[in-house]
Amino acid sequence: MESYLTIKQAGNYEIDIKKSQFICNIARTESKEEAEEFIAQIKKEHSSATHNCYAYVLGMKNEVMKQNDNGEPSGTAGAPILNVLEQLEIRNVTAVVTRYFGGIKLGAGGLIRAYSNATSKAVEHIGVIKRQPQTEALVTIAYPLQGKLEHFLEEQKIATIDTQYTDKVALKIVLNTPEYEEKAALINDFLNAQATIDKGPQVYHELPYDLGNKNARY
Repeated sequence: MESYLTIKQAGNYEIDIKKSQFICNIARTESKEEAEEFIAQIKKEHSSATHNCYAYVLGMKNEVMKQNDNGEPSGTAGAPILNVLEQLEIRNVTAVVTRYFGGIKLGAGGLIRAYSNATSKAVEHIGVIKRQPQTEALVTIAYPLQGKLEHFLEEQKIATIDTQYTDKVALKIVLNTPEYEEKAALINDFLNAQATIDKGPQVYHELPYDLGNKNARY
């Protein structure tokens, strides 16, 4: 499992350029089949549109990439959409930009800018998250240690995702996988070995991510 950037959720964004309407629909897709299904869905919803151009990137290292101009001049639609996805370094995403022609031709440069802007603005509008592989752990302690442990976890910026109460208190926490052994030992030392720490599964957790200046070029 590797960390990677992707969009927060499926969504869309619309811009108007010289009377043409550009609508970017974007979604998470984990496979080529999911990507093609999403493209087919958008094409069906916008069957009366002039163009439904698209691109997708799949895999941790963009192992699968595809783009299509759908009738626009070669290189003016699919490639700009794909370029935005690559430049923003988001993974497992499919973007379809629908165009309703407004009667004014934009030229090659204008089309490239329009499809790039529609895609980048959609990503900016929806937001990006970092999917971080983390390892869960269940820390079981006596009741009197709960406040002390919670304060320590807050100081260490270790997230607690659940708390269970029986004869003892069990806090389910998540630790970045590469730091698991180090952090587990730190907790154990802090509590003077008065805790039982059970290692759980490795899972993806979604963390906020700020695109910062990455969108500035668009």
